[in-house]
Amino acid sequence: MNLHEYQGKELLKSYGVAIQEGKIATSVEEAVDAFKTLQAETGTEMAVVKAQIHAGGRGKGGGVKLAKNMDDLKEHAGNIIGMMLKTPQTPGGMTGPGKLVRKVLVAQDVYAPDFDACKEYYISILMDREKKRNVIIHSTEGGMDIEEVAEKTPELVHKEYIDPQLGLLPFQARKVAFNLGLSGKSFKEMVRFITKLYKAFVGSDASLFEINPCLRDGEDRIIAVDCKVSLDENSLFRHKDLAALRDTDEEDPTEVEAKSYGLNYVNLDGNVGCMVNGAGLAMATMDIIKLSGGEPANFLDVGGTADAARVEQAFRIILRDPAVKAILINIFGGIVRCDRVAQGVVDAYKNIGNISVPIIVRLQGTNADLAKTIIDESGLSVHSAILLQEAADLVKEVIQ
Repeated sequence: MNLHEYQGKELLKSYGVAIQEGKIATSVEEAVDAFKTLQAETGTEMAVVKAQIHAGGRGKGGGVKLAKNMDDLKEHAGNIIGMMLKTPQTPGGMTGPGKLVRKVLVAQDVYAPDFDACKEYYISILMDREKKRNVIIHSTEGGMDIEEVAEKTPELVHKEYIDPQLGLLPFQARKVAFNLGLSGKSFKEMVRFITKLYKAFVGSDASLFEINPCLRDGEDRIIAVDCKVSLDENSLFRHKDLAALRDTDEEDPTEVEAKSYGLNYVNLDGNVGCMVNGAGLAMATMDIIKLSGGEPANFLDVGGTADAARVEQAFRIILRDPAVKAILINIFGGIVRCDRVAQGVVDAYKNIGNISVPIIVRLQGTNADLAKTIIDESGLSVHSAILLQEAADLVKEVIQ
């Protein structure tokens, strides 16, 4: 689950991490009030107006502007709130439709009064699945795309791996500060910053923290100027307060709807819809579709307790995609009963009506024979398969 910048910063602040202070606003009037409050609390003379969407590269699309006075603030807030912001990370990139900006963060100017004395760094924390350890990635080249830095100057990107049993050790925080070329007060500030940042990462069960830029200001303080936070959804039952921060306006509406039905759904760019039980089988099904010449239109796991009603909802969600040319239903009945799935397919077919795309059904496991009888006696135009390769061959046949 992704957080907005302002939400991520509040999370960091709760762990004692120094941040660029700011106030959220959904209108020009609120932005003006936010700027006045910020001036009173921090003494800042200028403000940065930042679009709040779940995508990086906002500055490249005009979603981050510096307001030198109140007139600037009103102009920038008025232009950004309500705009369809296009960045390299929004759907379709810079040529796509973009994302609607519903709110902005009015943030203090942390580069004043001596911009030239400031230095930007890159810091992120994430799980390296290959090494099975958290890693702190850091670089002196803050404010830039880390992928580009890694490609052109890999020697400037450092990685510090954390033992999961020992956690972050003091010498490792100091090593990060050394790698960034810091000394004196800024060195000590960075050690404290990294220590608190890692504590926040573990404490919130995050999957990613990205601070870019992380700023050393003119007084050698270390501050999180921008913040990208992704939380592990599997841990949200432990963090009811963080779960409440979910912004469904920033998520795919179909995926949000699927989640409400207990379905694990991810929309993809393909022509064969998938309905499967179990993530592993779903991945194998997507592979076999590609090998048969098709492209998966979605990832859809109906789970181990799928009943007829849930299967029907899954059917409706898949059929909503106009790119779908065929549907492959691949169920292995271990916990879930195949006859329930078969009945869901039949009910969905009858309730939706006028389904023009071919449907391939492969049911194996608990009550598979009964499921086949339900399908065969339904009188519906459904292709049955026993082996996975059979199903793949049928997919290839119907999409050509």
